[in-house]
Amino acid sequence: MIRQPGTQIKLTNVSIVRMKKGGKRFEIACYKNKANEFRSGIETDLSEVLQIEQVFSNVPKGQVAKKEDWAKAFATEDINKVIEEILRKGELQVNNLERTHQLSSLSREIATLVTEMTVDPTTGRKHTVGMVEKAMVEAGYSVKPDKTAKAQALELIRTLAAGDTLPVRRVRMRVRVTMPAKDGKRIKDKVVEMVEEVEDEDVGAEWEAVVQIDPSAFRALTDLVNNESKGKGRVESMGSVN
Repeated sequence: MIRQPGTQIKLTNVSIVRMKKGGKRFEIACYKNKANEFRSGIETDLSEVLQIEQVFSNVPKGQVAKKEDWAKAFATEDINKVIEEILRKGELQVNNLERTHQLSSLSREIATLVTEMTVDPTTGRKHTVGMVEKAMVEAGYSVKPDKTAKAQALELIRTLAAGDTLPVRRVRMRVRVTMPAKDGKRIKDKVVEMVEEVEDEDVGAEWEAVVQIDPSAFRALTDLVNNESKGKGRVESMGSVN
């Protein structure tokens, strides 16, 4: 970083986030890839995201925005609040080559996650990454650069499960549910409604069952058992099962 006389600051190897507000253009200079990491919550330290804690009117030209302009547009004199709003709501500027590479990498990551999280419901086998990528195209799924790969993988799973492009279902979790026998007898039907399959069941002083569930049901099942048994029940993960 080289400071120039007046209000010019020259930066290199920079990603720009741009926002128009109050009829003016404001920009901030970030390290490459850090803006998306901040937006997704991976990075929380602004000093690790910004090349310089400054608001610009034009980053490539090194032109710093006037304080009176950004203070009026954002209704605050706190530059950190202004920077954070631009970072969260502004438009990340990337060239066509960078955009193509980013979308390609993100698409591959999404397909890989879907492969890890699902199986063919008929065979119980995992699809290949290539098959998932082909299904993404056939289903018309558009990768969104401002959303995390995991969020989009879950969205794609729902899309595929609802259609006929590629048959998928979530890889199930195997869990052990334990609670006092009197509670188990009382809420057994509610538990069974939330699971995909009951593998084993035993009743003694405690009611215990080993079941398979969709991973999305784990929290609800845990809450049900804790609430109905007044904290005396347990739901323990035993890993995944195809």
